[in-house]
Amino acid sequence: MTLDGTNTWIVGGADAVLVVDPGPDDEAHLRRVAERVDGRRVTAVLLTHGHADHSEGAGPLARLLGAPVRALDPRHRLGEEGLDDGDVVTAGDVEVRVVATPGHSFDSLCFWLPGDRAMLTGDTVLGRGTTTIAPDGDLGDYLRSLDRLRQGAEMLEATALLPGHGPVLPDPAGVLNAYVVHRRMRLEQVREAIRRGARDAREIVEMIYADVDPALWPAAEMSVAAQLDYLKTTL
Repeated sequence: MTLDGTNTWIVGGADAVLVVDPGPDDEAHLRRVAERVDGRRVTAVLLTHGHADHSEGAGPLARLLGAPVRALDPRHRLGEEGLDDGDVVTAGDVEVRVVATPGHSFDSLCFWLPGDRAMLTGDTVLGRGTTTIAPDGDLGDYLRSLDRLRQGAEMLEATALLPGHGPVLPDPAGVLNAYVVHRRMRLEQVREAIRRGARDAREIVEMIYADVDPALWPAAEMSVAAQLDYLKTTL
């Protein structure tokens, strides 16, 4: 589910940095992050969303580094400031712009780095494969978020997506186009499975994910459930 694990990003310059998605509460990993900070002031710890594989280590790391935790969901904040669409967060002369991208989860955010023409995408876009729609997410929101990111990538001439899991993606517009096509294809496959008599998400998964490792079927079932909810609202 997390590919190679959660990517923690350190963004900033010579004097100040931001830490994005500290990951799980893993002492060795958090210690390594602190070492990479290398004595620079940490302006804030930022969360792309509140799922534990991204946020669980935020509190321990923030206390270690003497920094606040900023997130959309108040439950994951440490300090008074949150994050919302359009916010700008700085570390020295480095600027991070917050883009609301609900869908994978209700509180998903992406972070645009104008100086690098790159976007930190959390779980909205992964370095390999495609993301699931979690129980606290919504497929309609996700499709709108993909469209927003795709338009932004083209308009801003983005050069890289920096995902929450997996490798850096050097073709943002191409990747986002492929994500939209994949989602539309899956929706049509779900419609076809229903026409063929599938009665629930599990039966649909068995039909359309037959070539996928069964160990991944529970995640696929989450996404199919989200697709069924979406189709109910668009009939």
